[in-house]
Amino acid sequence: MGVERVQTIASLSNNLGTIPPEFIRSEHEQPGKTTFHGPVPELPVIDLANPDQDQIIREIVEASSEWGIFQVISHGIPEEVVKEFQRVGKHFFELPQEEKEKIAKQPGMKEGYGTKLQREPEGKKTWVDFLYHNVWPPHILNYNIWPQSPPEYRKANDEYCKYLVPLVDRLFEYLSTGLGLEKNVLKEALGGENMRMLLKINYYPPCPFPDLALGVAPHTDMCTFTLLVPNDVPGLQILKDDHWVDAKYIPNSIIVHIGDQLEISSNGKYKSVLHRTTVNKDRTRMSWPVFCEPPEDLVIGPLPQLISVENPAKFKSKNYKDYAYCKLNKIPQ
Repeated sequence: MGVERVQTIASLSNNLGTIPPEFIRSEHEQPGKTTFHGPVPELPVIDLANPDQDQIIREIVEASSEWGIFQVISHGIPEEVVKEFQRVGKHFFELPQEEKEKIAKQPGMKEGYGTKLQREPEGKKTWVDFLYHNVWPPHILNYNIWPQSPPEYRKANDEYCKYLVPLVDRLFEYLSTGLGLEKNVLKEALGGENMRMLLKINYYPPCPFPDLALGVAPHTDMCTFTLLVPNDVPGLQILKDDHWVDAKYIPNSIIVHIGDQLEISSNGKYKSVLHRTTVNKDRTRMSWPVFCEPPEDLVIGPLPQLISVENPAKFKSKNYKDYAYCKLNKIPQ
């Protein structure tokens, strides 16, 4: 028996004007009841073309410490490269269902096309289908589980990564320097050249009751950090000062989420951002996060340079594979 995809459920739901009860969140999670509509500060925006490098570092440190999320502009990725990267991903989700199922995620595998099968503790499901595959480094890529259509899919992803990898390196240098360390220390501690980059394309179809459902439930990213581009349909929300607020996206920027491994290695200086995704009544939202991950067997803990009698370690050291297992299975770290 095939897995029922949210894209299919959405078509039926929009025709019937209802959604299945497992997608209706409990009241304390419903975006219609929990989204803050008062005045909120804008997401930090950092211009990487600023000639004052010290100011860039200060702004990144402040955003990473107080928000756990920021947007970068003048990031060096040409607009047409991003647009083509998004176009080929959108094309995949518009293929006939049987075409998409050719690269369906297999049990125990991280990569492939899928839908979250396991229900959350309250028995709820999220309104999203997705595609996962590694995009970096080249020697780990398995093109068999990449879309074959459109034919330009591989070229568009390779081109995007050609620009994304130097941006990741640059962010590592700023974040490392911001901790008072040499610029290469943080990247080396989190995997160096063995670091992996995993793409997830999220597809959130229109939902007749967007105030009741969520595309992604509240979570922090378990990786080091995430670089994300969305389409033009808003939906990302972050928990800021105990309120769920809309993260307003600046066109052509890249959103950077601080993840758990960066919070751990910085001994809590940088904060992993709690976020969720809402859905839209009339339009499909899509997003393209790339998760920068350490190698599975790498042990990560607070950097020794940041530990002292006055500032003891706030986190245990643990290899990334064990950390991920505990996080996914909701086992205390």
